[in-house]
Amino acid sequence: MSRILIIEDELPMRTALKDCLEGEGYRVLTAADGAAGLKRAVEDKPDLVLLDIMMPRLDGYAVCAELRRLANPVPVLMLTAKGQIEDRVKGLDVGADDYLVKPFSTDELFARVRALLRRSQKQAKTLAILELGDTRIDFVQQQAWRKKKPLHLTAKELAMLRLLLETPNEPVSRERFLDVVWGYTSFPTTRTVDAHVASLRAKIEVNPDEPRWIKTVHGVGYRLEISGI
Repeated sequence: MSRILIIEDELPMRTALKDCLEGEGYRVLTAADGAAGLKRAVEDKPDLVLLDIMMPRLDGYAVCAELRRLANPVPVLMLTAKGQIEDRVKGLDVGADDYLVKPFSTDELFARVRALLRRSQKQAKTLAILELGDTRIDFVQQQAWRKKKPLHLTAKELAMLRLLLETPNEPVSRERFLDVVWGYTSFPTTRTVDAHVASLRAKIEVNPDEPRWIKTVHGVGYRLEISGI
């Protein structure tokens, strides 16, 4: 059964969520603050994270942003008392997959959990392996091969490819790369993105000067061109 991590600082809410989800057959992990929750999310690799926003040590926005910076694809459902549009937008912008405002019914919670798990399972099949001509990238093993020979890709190069693969044939802005791959605590420039793309092209493209896979979208960023997706 799917494992769900609840990151919630209020004990009554954390206990209630745990009880009702376990009653539905899910295996439930818990954390009482953002820092502990981030550690559990990285180490225990849950299938879904239920994430409160207002928490000590690290708030939910920071936890979600850091997960995405680490290229962690776990679906995140934000649970919060905040209902303003700008708060919902901020949550989605830092990488949350869905947003549920307290108070909510358990039926709606269960429906959203099921929907996110279905979507995640479908994406996992798509994102596990990427084949670009004679290059094969395994995102689970974090390894790559070209013409069946090992190909070294850095952690940031793999994270950039995963981000491109999440929206194939659609542009990803340089700013989005910086937010997701480098994170808010770093201060790289858009030239950093261009340099890493040039390195990626040198490794996976037959002719890096005329790339087949990673296309430049002028004034925006880059897109991964894959037919049939």
